[in-house]
Amino acid sequence: MNRIERTLVLFKPDAVQRGVVGEILTRFERVGLKVIGTKMIAPDEAHYYKHYEEIGQVITRRGEETFKNVLTMMSDGPVIAMVFEGVEAVELVRKLVGSTEPKSSAPGTIRGDYSHMSYGYGDDEKKGIPNLIHASGDLADAKKEIPHWFAETELFDYGMLSEKFTR
Repeated sequence: MNRIERTLVLFKPDAVQRGVVGEILTRFERVGLKVIGTKMIAPDEAHYYKHYEEIGQVITRRGEETFKNVLTMMSDGPVIAMVFEGVEAVELVRKLVGSTEPKSSAPGTIRGDYSHMSYGYGDDEKKGIPNLIHASGDLADAKKEIPHWFAETELFDYGMLSEKFTR
């Protein structure tokens, strides 16, 4: 069984605007994940609809209003999309990122260290929760999300310097 996986990470507009992308990226690299694709993009509503509803089913699970709040927040600026590769990468990234609701994220996770909003606050204020990152929920989602955000020609296969000395 091959345990090398690929997963999608989106640095949301709040991460880009706060200038913490580099700090967060360092966390992924330090655990041994390899960046195989990256780009800055400002997707349109149709792109987000496919990502959040056709793949993620936000409207189906949480309702149209939640989707509109997420769309407003995500349209506030560009995102940086990345594909990481590594051993059991999907689960590893989810562990590093923390709970989707920042308030519930443990200290030491990205959301636990860099954000704090609750679903209740977002619902009361009728706005999306700035939680810095989107990370594929599972391997099946990653396999749908990656081709939605990246063409195969935008993903790179290369050796890491550390691999040259461990083989």
